[in-house]
Amino acid sequence: MKLSCQDNLVPGYTLAEKLENLEKLGFSGIELWGRQQLGEKIREVKELLASFKVKPSVICAGYGGDLMSPEKDARVRAVEDILQRLEWAREIGAIGVIFVPTFGGAKLPDLSPLYQSVVELEKRLLVAECRILARKGEELGVCAILEPLNRYETHLINRLEQGLEIIEEVGSNGLKLMADFFHMNIEESNISDALSQASRHIVHVHLADSNRQLPGYGHTDFTPIKTLLSKGYDNYFSLECRITGDPFEELRKFVKFISRYG
Repeated sequence: MKLSCQDNLVPGYTLAEKLENLEKLGFSGIELWGRQQLGEKIREVKELLASFKVKPSVICAGYGGDLMSPEKDARVRAVEDILQRLEWAREIGAIGVIFVPTFGGAKLPDLSPLYQSVVELEKRLLVAECRILARKGEELGVCAILEPLNRYETHLINRLEQGLEIIEEVGSNGLKLMADFFHMNIEESNISDALSQASRHIVHVHLADSNRQLPGYGHTDFTPIKTLLSKGYDNYFSLECRITGDPFEELRKFVKFISRYG
């Protein structure tokens, strides 16, 4: 099992210190936030990463705009920012860039009877935008990674099967899916079945327990990890959670805890 951790969770003041600490703790990947500062130092980051065994797993979001905004400028900015981050991913050797279609409720108008519902309109728009992202991903050898979120964070794309529907319609290796145990614990009736159904398109996994703490501090069953591994998944399982207490001690405990599943 390949373990990764979001950079903001790793002890250390500099990226070099964080990479060194991750190596000591038994991680093989680091998930980098896609803030503009990353792009400004992308060559420096690439050179630094070459000096460590820990490699970049993915770039997480960091883009502006909103893919589902009624304002064209906001949609264009979101697409262009994600395209830019796909370039960064290629530069540093990451798998791709995580993106979320939108946060909160619907923002587009109801255009019935042209579309049966606002959600149907949003899906048509999302497919069109994902085709743009996927073409760039294929060109660069990376992928845009669609993340379903729970119903309290977005109304659109809550379950893996809903993300899978978009990905299969686009039909490109430049667009893939990720799974997040925090969101799946809320939305999926059977996490193992959901992972099994979507496994061929899953390229990244986020780990957090039911209370957003490190795995082992809530009631989420992480046994479905074994299902995904049995399907041939060999990419990263990356922490996206809160860490209370001493991060070194807690991350060591996490590595020991999660090892029972893979």
